[in-house]
Amino acid sequence: MTTDRTRVRRLPEKASTDRATLHAILDAAKVAHVAFADHGQPFNLPVGTARDGDRLLMHGSTGSRLFRALAKGAPVCVTVTLLDGLVLARSAFESSMHYRSAMVLGTPREVADKVAALRIMSEQWMPGRWDTLRAPTAKELAATLVLELPLEEWSVKVSDGPPEDDPADLDAPVWAGVLPITSRYDDPVPAPDLRGEPPVPSYLRTWSPA
Repeated sequence: MTTDRTRVRRLPEKASTDRATLHAILDAAKVAHVAFADHGQPFNLPVGTARDGDRLLMHGSTGSRLFRALAKGAPVCVTVTLLDGLVLARSAFESSMHYRSAMVLGTPREVADKVAALRIMSEQWMPGRWDTLRAPTAKELAATLVLELPLEEWSVKVSDGPPEDDPADLDAPVWAGVLPITSRYDDPVPAPDLRGEPPVPSYLRTWSPA
């Protein structure tokens, strides 16, 4: 939901109020930046995230002073940016980037069923792997905090157009256009202490970084 706090004021034509677009951006991102203030000091932390319906899941260590502050209900501003390309205009001023960005405001709360939430996060990051691994131990769960942030107050901004050069620059002998940026997974690298000859999981071939 867009509010006065999340209304896009700079280049409002790039704003989107489509919830499906918000979901797509959050689903494509594995890391979000969480900004908050702790005793008057601003912090901005990269945190592993995954969307589950209308909530954003985040996890961290119970030993993290800053993450404990989030668990206590510190209001946050969570942002995600996906870089899709470079827009090469005929002037530096008009050059830009293709991007999809989302901002979510709210107050995180601790998730009661950590195992279920961790499974959801694992399956979004590494589909098919959770069921092949041993279950989390009580000690591991005690060391982990999982938070959820309701997707209630948010904004989305998307830039995906061609260069918008000044008409006076159109005759300049300079190439203009868009250079797309993509990401991919490379060949798996086995752990140096891998024992036996377990095969590379077939599900790795189905994974996509975005």
